[in-house]
Amino acid sequence: MSLRELARVVQTSEVTVRRDVRALEAEGLLDRRHGGAVLPGGFTRESGFPQKSHLATAEKTAIADLAAGLVDEGEAIVVGAGTTTQELARRLARVPGLTVVTNSLLVAQALAHANRVEVVMTGGTLRGSNYALVGSGAEQSLQGLRVSKAFLSGSGLTAERGLSTSNMLSASVDRALVQAAAEVVVLADHTKLGTDTMFQTVPTDLITRLVTDEPPPHDDRAVTELQALADQGVQIAVAGASGNPGGDQVPAGRRTSLPGPRRSHVPGASPLRSATALPEPAPAERGRVADLRRR
Repeated sequence: MSLRELARVVQTSEVTVRRDVRALEAEGLLDRRHGGAVLPGGFTRESGFPQKSHLATAEKTAIADLAAGLVDEGEAIVVGAGTTTQELARRLARVPGLTVVTNSLLVAQALAHANRVEVVMTGGTLRGSNYALVGSGAEQSLQGLRVSKAFLSGSGLTAERGLSTSNMLSASVDRALVQAAAEVVVLADHTKLGTDTMFQTVPTDLITRLVTDEPPPHDDRAVTELQALADQGVQIAVAGASGNPGGDQVPAGRRTSLPGPRRSHVPGASPLRSATALPEPAPAERGRVADLRRR
């Protein structure tokens, strides 16, 4: 159940429910997942698209706005399946000369009427729960492909294991997407930070950038996980404040990077366009990053 639904059922605030859920998780009575809670031991459980599409919608929109600024005209990229990547695709429709390779019907649909964007779909078997093409057909169609960036989402992200998902077939295709790209950009809202699921998709040392939203002040787990990811060299782009609709938002295109070394992730890869590092944060942004760390 989502925190919003839990708050409605027990007739209290989401802040109170979040605190109670954290206490119940500490007692082993439930697991926190994707802005809500599931029964303990639900390591292989996965929400369907209708449920996912209603979770952290404002955060996903902010993340997609910022991630779209990482894509240049004429670039060739791969975009994986997911509700956040679907939001990204809607914004990519305005990037001229773009080539997008995807296994997601929702991503392809979002770009279907973009006049100057070429969409290349993988083969494979349709997985109805997330409208994605999976299986050997999808993986084989990606062999020999080289693009500049891969944009992926998932079910959980930790510094220890990287990006993970609850479905084996989805994880296998996402790994093939990663192999095709010179850089890997993970799109994950703060509710996924610190969550570990069954199948690893992208180990931490292969993640170039993480685009996320700013965790609420009380979400110590997400803040700790962000710092751990930055310590391992992942470049962090924070899209804006979460859990505070009336608060300040970081405008699209304004990127906040926690320091970390750049790494070459795909030996022998030949990106169609040279990758560029995120700019050094402005003094005001550095202060906000320092504040995030203190919290």
